[in-house]
Amino acid sequence: MRHRNSGRQLSRNASHRHAMMRNMATSLLQHETIRTTVPKAKELRRVVEPLITMAKVDSIGLRRLAHSRLRDDAVVEKLFADLGPRFKARAGGYTRILKMEPRPGDNADMALMQLVDSAPVATEKKEDKKAAKAPKAEPKKTKGKKAAADESESETKPKRRKKAAG
Repeated sequence: MRHRNSGRQLSRNASHRHAMMRNMATSLLQHETIRTTVPKAKELRRVVEPLITMAKVDSIGLRRLAHSRLRDDAVVEKLFADLGPRFKARAGGYTRILKMEPRPGDNADMALMQLVDSAPVATEKKEDKKAAKAPKAEPKKTKGKKAAADESESETKPKRRKKAAG
């Protein structure tokens, strides 16, 4: 009987399961998107969401607790400096699990797991593309008639390259 035993075994012993969850949590927090199986993603959600909730309040004790669970200084720094403030107003549900096509080798149900508020990065990229497409208005410079004619000629006619002697 499995009374009061929560969580999935994922066909692994306890130490392997804990190490796998630590590695997957580190990868998710570092890259903000990972591809894994659906049961692993559902189990990972139980590890990552409390860490993000913990990161909303920046204190040395909570940093030490997060470091004991993740064992990666750079990820703990990102968690408390970037992700905690980003999810400050959100009450929970920091991750999203999107189901994908089954894995070709063994037909396992695959999922894309990502942090919910990854939108600011995407909107910045869209704004950059719009800015690149729209030509910037440059102040017009007054030129003499000859300079203007030379410039218009050079824009319409392509310059020919000299053949290399050899």
